[in-house]
Amino acid sequence: MKTLTLDLSGIYATVPAEAVEAWREKSDQYQHQLHTATGLGNDFLGWINLPNEISDADCSAIEEAACDLQQRCDYVVSIGIGGSYLGARAVIEALTPSFEAYRREHSAPQVIFAGHNIGEDYLSELVDFLQDKRFGLINISKSGTTTEPAIAFRILKALLEKQVGREEARERIIAVTDKARGALRTLADKEGYKTFIIPDDIGGRFSVLTPVGLLPIAVAGFDIRELVRGAREMKALVDESVPFDQNPAALYAAARNSLYHVGKKIEILGNFHPRLHYIGEWWKQLYGESEGKDHKGIFNAAVDFSADLHSMGQWIQEGERNIFETIISIAEPNSELRIEQDEANLDGLNYLAGKRVDEVNKMAELGVRVAHIDGGVPNIRIVLPRLDAYYIGQLFYFFEKAVGISGYMLEVNPFNQPGVEAYKKNMFALLEKPGFEEETRAIKSRLQ
Repeated sequence: MKTLTLDLSGIYATVPAEAVEAWREKSDQYQHQLHTATGLGNDFLGWINLPNEISDADCSAIEEAACDLQQRCDYVVSIGIGGSYLGARAVIEALTPSFEAYRREHSAPQVIFAGHNIGEDYLSELVDFLQDKRFGLINISKSGTTTEPAIAFRILKALLEKQVGREEARERIIAVTDKARGALRTLADKEGYKTFIIPDDIGGRFSVLTPVGLLPIAVAGFDIRELVRGAREMKALVDESVPFDQNPAALYAAARNSLYHVGKKIEILGNFHPRLHYIGEWWKQLYGESEGKDHKGIFNAAVDFSADLHSMGQWIQEGERNIFETIISIAEPNSELRIEQDEANLDGLNYLAGKRVDEVNKMAELGVRVAHIDGGVPNIRIVLPRLDAYYIGQLFYFFEKAVGISGYMLEVNPFNQPGVEAYKKNMFALLEKPGFEEETRAIKSRLQ
């Protein structure tokens, strides 16, 4: 079986191979800390062994729950924010044919996402859409009180109960939450919802291989066992026992930090496959939330090529030289389409006649990499043999392991997110939430 590969040749004009090699000793040290739970954030390391701990029974339980929703529903709304949302959406978007939403009939329910914003128009339009639809809910929250998903769940639960009655609604709602405490756990126990557990030692952005991600992915009709199998294979390939120079996660972490230390403060994740857009969104959270601390960290951005070559491409090519680029490349597409000969040749494309569209895409990718490297933008390349559940599982675990190592290289705790709480405190104060009276007075005085 083929595997994900990492190509660092595009960075050596900026940092020599010796600079990456210089991280070997620290990388080994940090990997050991991750595997022995002796480093920062060691109470949130459950994701490290997770691929090997997911049993057939675990998968079967998720598949059975998904099958029940599939039989009852044409649409399932997955409610969550951050890690309770992005991982599942990334996988579903990557595996779903681009125009599936336009088909009149679907082999599995369409998964819709809510709770990741507080847009009144978004929620109102969703309510209007679901008025005459067979739908169910997956509510994903450890606490059940996070503002964005809590608002969405309150509104959609009321709609569902109004349409089908409280008894049937109970059968169409699944809660993914804490095993013992929190508002959602209390409600789920009271109402008798089917539940799955979010492990205490796995943070949201590392949770795609828990029921947080696996349940919506299974409902959408995709093979969660292949996703897990890919992650399990990658776990072995990036284990601490694998030598530094053969370990893609360690090398990626070392390359990023080598570039950071010579002033490359921004990493742009690019792709040449439209269905990878939400992989970029998931990656932005994983790396931004893990590394952006203590006034340190690489800023993460994502672009979709070749579309963004006609917009952000100008900045990447000739803007400030504080960036580097990581490209996710798909070696072999799942379809084949060739360009035909045209007698008039008014568009001048007959020189491409007979070529696969992917060959043109690959030459665009190569041309971009060469141009960007020549323009002073170091380039890392990650190659997936195909775009399927197995290789996405590999990619996710590769990025997770690498960010753990990379965060330690930055000397931050990669597994907390204290900065995320700042906006919440201000929002609660401005909304005059009970218990925030002192903060309400302070912020209103300040704003005056």
